[in-house]
Amino acid sequence: ADCIKFCFVKLISFSPQYTFWNFIPKNLFEQFRRIANFYFLIIFLVQLIIDTPTSPMTSGLPLFFVITVTAIKQGYEDWIRHKADNAVNQCPVHVTQHGKVVRKQSQKLRVGDIVQVKEDETFPCDLILLSTSREDGTCFVTTASLDGESSHKTYYAVQDTKAFNTAEEVDTLHSTIECEQPQPDLYKFVGRINIYLDRDEPIARPLGSENLLLRGATLKNTEYIHAVVIYTGMETKMALNYQSKSQKRSAVEKSMNAYLIVYLCILISKALINTVLKYVWQANPNRDEPWYNQKTETERQRHVLIRAFTDFLAFMVLFNYIIPVSMYVTVEMQKFLGSYFILWDDDMFDEELGEGPLVNTSDLNEELGQVEYVFTDKTGTLTENNMELRECCVDGHVYVPHAICNGQILPGAAGMDMIDSSPGLDGKEREELFFRALCLCHTVQVKEEETVDGIKRGIYQGKSTSFYISSSPDEVALVEGMKRLGFTYLRLKDSHMEILNRQDEMERFELLEVLNFDSVRRRMSVIVRSSSGEYYLFCKGADSSVFPRVVSGKLEQVRARVEHNAVEGLRTLCVAYKKLTHEEYEETCHLLNSAKLALRERDKKLAEAYDVIEKDFILLGATAVEDRLQDKAADTIESLHKAGMKVWVLTGDKMETAAATCYASKLFHRNTQILELTTKRTEEQSLHDVLFDLSRTVLRQHGSMTRDIFSGLSDDYQDYGLIIDGATLSAVLKPTQEGTSNGGNYKEIFLEICRNCSAVLCCRMAPLQKAQIVKLIKASKEHPITLAIGDGANDVSMILEAHVGIGIMGKEGRQAARNSDYAITKFKHLKKMLLVHGHYYYIRIAELVQYFFYKNVCFIFPQFLYQKNFLFCPLYDTAYLTLYNISFTSLPILLYSLMEQHINMDILKRDPSLYRDIAKNSLLRWPTFIYWTFLGVFDAMVFFFGAFFLFDNTTFTSNGQVMQSLALWPTTTERIQVRQHNSHYLHFHRDEKIQLAHMSNMYKCVYFSNRQLFKRNYIIYSDY
Repeated sequence: ADCIKFCFVKLISFSPQYTFWNFIPKNLFEQFRRIANFYFLIIFLVQLIIDTPTSPMTSGLPLFFVITVTAIKQGYEDWIRHKADNAVNQCPVHVTQHGKVVRKQSQKLRVGDIVQVKEDETFPCDLILLSTSREDGTCFVTTASLDGESSHKTYYAVQDTKAFNTAEEVDTLHSTIECEQPQPDLYKFVGRINIYLDRDEPIARPLGSENLLLRGATLKNTEYIHAVVIYTGMETKMALNYQSKSQKRSAVEKSMNAYLIVYLCILISKALINTVLKYVWQANPNRDEPWYNQKTETERQRHVLIRAFTDFLAFMVLFNYIIPVSMYVTVEMQKFLGSYFILWDDDMFDEELGEGPLVNTSDLNEELGQVEYVFTDKTGTLTENNMELRECCVDGHVYVPHAICNGQILPGAAGMDMIDSSPGLDGKEREELFFRALCLCHTVQVKEEETVDGIKRGIYQGKSTSFYISSSPDEVALVEGMKRLGFTYLRLKDSHMEILNRQDEMERFELLEVLNFDSVRRRMSVIVRSSSGEYYLFCKGADSSVFPRVVSGKLEQVRARVEHNAVEGLRTLCVAYKKLTHEEYEETCHLLNSAKLALRERDKKLAEAYDVIEKDFILLGATAVEDRLQDKAADTIESLHKAGMKVWVLTGDKMETAAATCYASKLFHRNTQILELTTKRTEEQSLHDVLFDLSRTVLRQHGSMTRDIFSGLSDDYQDYGLIIDGATLSAVLKPTQEGTSNGGNYKEIFLEICRNCSAVLCCRMAPLQKAQIVKLIKASKEHPITLAIGDGANDVSMILEAHVGIGIMGKEGRQAARNSDYAITKFKHLKKMLLVHGHYYYIRIAELVQYFFYKNVCFIFPQFLYQKNFLFCPLYDTAYLTLYNISFTSLPILLYSLMEQHINMDILKRDPSLYRDIAKNSLLRWPTFIYWTFLGVFDAMVFFFGAFFLFDNTTFTSNGQVMQSLALWPTTTERIQVRQHNSHYLHFHRDEKIQLAHMSNMYKCVYFSNRQLFKRNYIIYSDY
């Protein structure tokens, strides 16, 4: 197959942060961006360059330990991500070459290759479907990893290539493909294939989204397909839709960095004070330097500023242990080990799926205890995404099938309930036409086998029967509902749809055209020809898109029933039809074909064609399908409200259905005053007027105070709920508003309204708008902590944008779970994750951080007090300086921060208001930090002065025993050699009086050249 462009592009690798070559420099760069690590690196270098009172090892070893442990942890996590990506990039792909099928790695695919994909395999790149194992040239695909829809979609092979079913036949195909440049829209593709079949002039066929198989989708219920590679690597739609993960940092880590800066300032102040006092002390010539530590001539000739700067650095090194070098690694270990408590939680294990929660990152554990806004998807998150036909209305007559649930017929279900009186003879004809319409106007396929994806389906009363699969679970529920009501859809065979009527007679309709559903029209249509030669156009869609095109039928009765069902939270569809003459059908075909062959503005031309074709309908009736709430979803939302969190629902559903779900889930209460910011209202008033009206409404009672103050006081204050749709949101978020004096200020007014509402419903949202909403709240002046939860790939952008992203492992694939920070199996588990695990994580990490600063103040402040003539005298031994932070004080607090449960778990679940006690980073605010710091100073003074006065006029021997003070005058002519800790040697003679009490503080070791004399005559003297 010949194509326009050929290029080699490696399949992309999304998640890894490092490669083999850049791991060390990049990881070091990332680690030294942390203030504490960079500071200790500077201190270590200073100790290497100048003469300092402590060994370079006291800073070097702890720093090396911290860097090494962190690098190992991050390297391991990145290695796991590399393994996952290599599994994708190196997976085998079957490629047709020279009439044979050969295997190659997916990363070696190039544009123009013809690949063979078998059932249950994933497409390695974007492909144009050429042929399939099915006679009609169709294949079934699930796109759960792309758009969150796990149900089956139908794709079509090019009409003139669907007969090329073997590798030898495909190898004889000669064609060129013209297509648009790569773009991220999953549902849009415009191209044209020119096929050369032994003639000079090629046959041109249009290519659309129905021919394009996207990378990441999976082939289902089709034995094999042949397809040509069209986009690879970064040009695939999956890659173009990917939003790279930004580095998420918790509020606790930001507080740690701020506190480190404060302690760095304290350190500089202490070093500066000691440097100044040293030179004030030595201003007196008699106290310039102790007689036993005189400066050399070279040192005396240095400029005073150089000497002062060197002394300042020496004091910095002496006091540098006030900065807790091991805090970061201890915090990371606490987070990593603590994350296992979520994994080990049996309450969050789902027996049905056989899976428990997942932790994709442990860096945000404490953020689970700080959430202020929860953004949730509706379908599949709050609801089960399990459709059940509740009723259908034909000319005002309501039919209620029993137990029709997502293609499964439950035992004991039979017949139908007639709520209204039975229709007459004319009504019977309309009723049967309605049922036929629903049996024909769909994209449902019939699966004959007993199992699919390893799950038994279609079993009824012990017998194996066929069952339905479709791109929309609503369609499956409708077709199964018709089966219970007497009209059974059998199959699509040779472009003919076969149905079985109530008299068990088979009816065949030739499927001529399918006008696919799109989100703009919000309807779909089919054109069929009956066995008697009559042409029908059947249409089903949203009420707002069907009612305006109806010219006859019982419009008011059906409208009333649709509105009633929408208020009940049911998903409604309206059904209409019209008959076509042969001339009208020919005209329709010409109109559609000319639009489909267009390379430029094809979508626009198709929309215009659909608009001309889909009109002058006769209304038949409406259906109502229920998407049931998940178990304990309402209880979870109510608990989140009591905990002080605001819950927003972001959905693509229409307003009435979404609002009913919000009432059912207790997001809205019956006493909640609903404020609408919708297209319908902005058509009646300008957006400016609507926003200011709503603003006055919510602020009338509360003034300028927000509802944060009144959370939980709904008995005393009016509870507000806001509903906004996607079109109005786009207008609100526009950078400028021309023609208004308040242009550009709509965003702030909108935020002010939202702050004063206990709940917000955003309906008709596009995936990008969901992320925009989250970003808008994140960037508001309060900078609240946000959490986003969803189950589909259309929720991924929202999940990545929020501070904490949670994916639900549901029926819409695992893309959300893979891109989230945490993954759970049911929405109800969010309650325990936040109210229990989040509460514990925050309490533990806050006390860990505060304790680290406290213990270092206790450790180093006595060193500040302990200065004799400001000579850089270290109070502690080198080993103690090295190990104090690494092990002596890190391990106990680490164990405490893993096990502490200050409140029983059951109490936290029963009383969500306890979550408010830790909100807004309350345990790491500046007053609390200052309290811990002053407590450390106080305890350090107790340690220092307590020891000072306790051992007054006493000293210690080398074995730790206390002995009384005696005096010694050396009586020999031997020279005494004293080695200072920095390896300088001082020499004294016998006629020089030595006060060994001072020297025992300043020097590590005392050596006498005449050991025998030393043993005979030394006694330690102290003048304290």
